[in-house]
Amino acid sequence: MTKFPYLRQDFTASLVVFLVALPLCVGVAVASGVPAELGLITGIVGGLVTGFLPGSSLQVSGPAAGLTVLVFEAVRQYGLPALGIIVLAAGLLQLVMGALKLGRWFRAISVSVVEGMLAGIGLVLIAGQLYATAGLKAPASGIDKILGLPGAAVDAAGSTAALTSLVLGAATIAVMVLWKKLPKRVQAVPGALAAVILAIAATAVFDLPVATVEVKGLLDSIQPPGLDAFGGLGVGIIGTIIAFTLIASAESLFSAAAVDRLHDGPRTQYDKELMAQGAGNTICGVLGALPMTAVIVRSSANVSAGARTKASRVMHGVWLLLFAALLPATLALIPLPALAGILVHAGWKLIPFAKIVPLWKEHRGEALILVVTAVSIVAVNMFEGVLIGLALSVVKTAWEASHIKLEIIDKGAGPIQAYLSGNATFLRLPKILDSLESLPQDRPVTLDLSGLHHLDHACRTALENWAARHSATGTEPVKVTESEEAGAEKVTAA
Repeated sequence: MTKFPYLRQDFTASLVVFLVALPLCVGVAVASGVPAELGLITGIVGGLVTGFLPGSSLQVSGPAAGLTVLVFEAVRQYGLPALGIIVLAAGLLQLVMGALKLGRWFRAISVSVVEGMLAGIGLVLIAGQLYATAGLKAPASGIDKILGLPGAAVDAAGSTAALTSLVLGAATIAVMVLWKKLPKRVQAVPGALAAVILAIAATAVFDLPVATVEVKGLLDSIQPPGLDAFGGLGVGIIGTIIAFTLIASAESLFSAAAVDRLHDGPRTQYDKELMAQGAGNTICGVLGALPMTAVIVRSSANVSAGARTKASRVMHGVWLLLFAALLPATLALIPLPALAGILVHAGWKLIPFAKIVPLWKEHRGEALILVVTAVSIVAVNMFEGVLIGLALSVVKTAWEASHIKLEIIDKGAGPIQAYLSGNATFLRLPKILDSLESLPQDRPVTLDLSGLHHLDHACRTALENWAARHSATGTEPVKVTESEEAGAEKVTAA
């Protein structure tokens, strides 16, 4: 038995992943408003550093479309030198969370919140890149991007250069969509790479007046954050760091769960995977590069190509490094509308269209969380949108957990008997009090709480106050019966 029994499979898979990752690394960087080389650096670190570390054996890390909107906003607000600080801090936080074994807790985040987050990112990404396909500048906020599209269409229609750029971007999207319908042998070349090559060829042959990627050189693009980068950073950057950390971690760990379903190899160790992502982001921060996450597109391509061990993702990092070192001038041939088209396609895939209707039919609360999270991200911003989604998820869970039943037995004579069972929380308090306060004031009441599994402080206080009010009219004091754990039986009187 050889030392590397799966070298051939891993080598082939690494080439496929490299070809998938190359246009995405460049496209995500350009869409994020940073030099194209920074996307390649993050992809290289994702392969050579995170790829070596334990956690998930087959998922591949690199710059992700899911963080594009957040990175663009951070660079616009704080400047490119601050990006390294943000990514470095996020990486260190991930290392701490992994060491504290918090990785597994990300699995407790509602899937609807994560899918709503990705849908919101997808909508903003699509809207922003539609401007880029026409060579136009996009507005800053997500809502302005969407509302400004009709005006942008009018502007593009009156410009030959904009129409040319738009047609090239649309053709790129068409190639990626139709590529999957071609024979499997042709699909060995990834659709995104094929679309970029065809766009380069069309631009050269027809001498199209479209913008291309600006090349600075790999070493010139590396900008380690210096002490001067910390100057002028306010408290607001903390929220951005937390957003980077939570979103990158959630996306990576949810991706790991999805990749685990694609193969029968070793399962993901979530805490170790979180630390691996943290190590990668820490190095990306030191280099001033883009943040990384595990990326489901590259990961699924890795599994589909027959990868068996982590060697495939490490080798893909080697190929990215060789390309960046030996063929950097090739980047200058790539038309920007083609990259924008790739990201429009990527943004579309982030929106779970196929899941929304079935989810609405079966779990309307979850569907509402998904939609509200997505809309909040578009209307407000990424961080607050995710917080709104998480808050809704917590409220929904608390509401469903607080099922309570109030049964009233009135035999016409003697005390009225009220039986409470289930979970009495503040969320159900109005319903409980409305029913109790509708009982006749001139009749004695026996309140049986022995069927309650949980009685929170707010409910207990409210019930005691109601009992005192009911007894204040001269009626016989309300008799309250509790379970043995809660103190057997007690009487509350005015």
